[in-house]
Amino acid sequence: MNKPILVLHGPNLNLLGTREPEIYGAETLEQVNRTIMEHAARQGARVDCHQSNHEGVLIDRLQAAADTAAGVILNPGGLTHTSVALRDAVAALAIPVIEVHISNIYAREPFRRRSRISGACRGVICGLGTHGYLLALDHLLHLTSPR
Repeated sequence: MNKPILVLHGPNLNLLGTREPEIYGAETLEQVNRTIMEHAARQGARVDCHQSNHEGVLIDRLQAAADTAAGVILNPGGLTHTSVALRDAVAALAIPVIEVHISNIYAREPFRRRSRISGACRGVICGLGTHGYLLALDHLLHLTSPR
């Protein structure tokens, strides 16, 4: 594969390891990214990991991904439930996007049970902890590999 998979982490994911570890676990974002990169490398693939607390930065990254990435793994964080603009940026992409959530958003507070992003994505993985990123990567590699 020539183009990398973009891994895009949204607001507050920079706090992994310290923010509500009973929900999000003890791994830091750096550890999560390292695990994803190692998993990709074992399969001969590359990933490009980024995190931002700013909606516009995430949208800019998604728009750039149209030309620079084979697919996207997106954890939109709290923007999942509120951002029409982020959803529209995902919908504009011709490359596949997998939405990932560490926690099961459907088993949490009522306001978290609705994703504005999911309908624009190829698939959604939630509630499997950080392992969900690896499952999303495996699926994107399957979708984007030459047959």
